[in-house]
Amino acid sequence: MKIRPIGDRILIKFKEREEVTKSGIVLPDTVKEKPQIAEVIEVGPGGIVDGEKVEMVVKKGDKVIVSKYAGTEIKIDGEEYTIIRQDDVLAIIEED
Repeated sequence: MKIRPIGDRILIKFKEREEVTKSGIVLPDTVKEKPQIAEVIEVGPGGIVDGEKVEMVVKKGDKVIVSKYAGTEIKIDGEEYTIIRQDDVLAIIEED
């Protein structure tokens, strides 16, 4: 199944966080924070939001930092994804 976001929405997949601390302590799911770094899987075409034209800045394959509690979580074919608006992207990670 393929998901194609509409408007200024972006389909992302969060990177998994380590479940064990550096000192070897295993963290239960209840104390883990939601990760903020994600990979962009698909990007909507942009469009008009609140009367203004929105150009999409992010592209498929980008690694981004997103707002902590942004988006709508969905599960497709056993994989977890999140759909967010471009405004929820705080930064694009550029690797040297």
